Amino acid sequence: MEIKNFWNSGDYIKNDKNSSKYYNIVMGFGMFLSVLWILFVKSVPFSDFSYYYNLAVSIAGGGQWGDTYTSVGYPIVLAGVFKLFGASVFIAKVFNLFFTFVNYMCLKYILFKVKLREIDRKIIFFVFVLFPSNIVYNSILGTELMFTSLLLAITCLYFGDAKYKYLLIGILTGLNTMIKPFFIVFFFAVFLVDFIKHKKFLLSLRNSLVVLIVCGVVISPWIYRNTKLMGQLTYVSNNGGIVLYINNNSQNGNGRWMDVNKVENSIAKTSQYKNANRTQQNKMLSNAAKKWIKSHPVEFIKLGFKRLFNTYFFGDDILYSTYGSGISHNLNSLIFSSSIFIRLLVFLPAIIYILIYFLKVLFNIFKGESHLLDEFKLYMLILFFMFTSVYFVTEGQGRYAFPETFVFVCYFYFALKYLAFKFKGIRL
Repeated sequence: MEIKNFWNSGDYIKNDKNSSKYYNIVMGFGMFLSVLWILFVKSVPFSDFSYYYNLAVSIAGGGQWGDTYTSVGYPIVLAGVFKLFGASVFIAKVFNLFFTFVNYMCLKYILFKVKLREIDRKIIFFVFVLFPSNIVYNSILGTELMFTSLLLAITCLYFGDAKYKYLLIGILTGLNTMIKPFFIVFFFAVFLVDFIKHKKFLLSLRNSLVVLIVCGVVISPWIYRNTKLMGQLTYVSNNGGIVLYINNNSQNGNGRWMDVNKVENSIAKTSQYKNANRTQQNKMLSNAAKKWIKSHPVEFIKLGFKRLFNTYFFGDDILYSTYGSGISHNLNSLIFSSSIFIRLLVFLPAIIYILIYFLKVLFNIFKGESHLLDEFKLYMLILFFMFTSVYFVTEGQGRYAFPETFVFVCYFYFALKYLAFKFKGIRL
């Protein structure tokens, strides 16, 4: 088999009815482990997770739906669950199990819609379901599980045959923007994948604009609500400025969160800032961060790579799932070190292969053969660079890599497949 054909492998075996038993067993085992985790590792929410939980409890009790500071898509949905079943940390964790199951089902659907052999699907699905974060995140009251479910649902639509799929993608993009405000840029990812693969500029532009416009319609009620509260135009949240500011300054040496008051000559200490509303504060912080970036380009780039290291290679997110659970220090250390090892084992080869495949994409575009590219690999490549660009500029945390888990698992397998063929002539 030639290398060229390997990159564009068309070996595609349709689903065998008997194979469904395999996927059901794997999903059942993954759900079983997830249930055991939330039953026996009784973590408690803290920091952002505590904020989301308390806000959901407040909303369920008739309180205000946030104060425009941060996005509230997840707490609003969680509040609805609390309304029906009562408010408790355990109920929130059980709700997480629903998203985990949705993620399993979505990935299975995607794997059968793209050009993969049955052995490819089975291995990718197995690694994804049993990847540590997909089990332990069920005990974390964060936005990542819900956000990932919507992202995978969007991916199902993109590779599916729905008649109005771009309109539906726009709706889900709007909902996901309510969870993570930067996700509105997904419309541009749609444009890039469509245009690179099909070379139809106007059609690609139309599809991406449908996504953007529908997304705008979905989030417009919240923008109106925030604007009315602040008395001036306000986006779905107001914390983008402070995230940019605390992560781009001369006192931040590790590309992680820091106290805004510890920034040298911090704007947060000024009377002008203290007397401003949240939207005005957001703009002040954002402008100061941009000014620093322009005057410190080298330091900014160094911090950017540190942020990416924190996001992709430092699995501190696993510790969020054991916080306050009372498990022993030795066991916690073992869980932490094991998760980092597995993360590096999967993420590092995946990222190396992603970068190699990126060169392949550029080469095909240069030769005018972009239509030969595998659309699924191209889609995941664009997703990777979309998320990576955001984290490079803003903040690095291990949990931010969670929505890309399916991308890394797929590319990890493709990397192994490539190496097996390259060095041993083995076709996996």
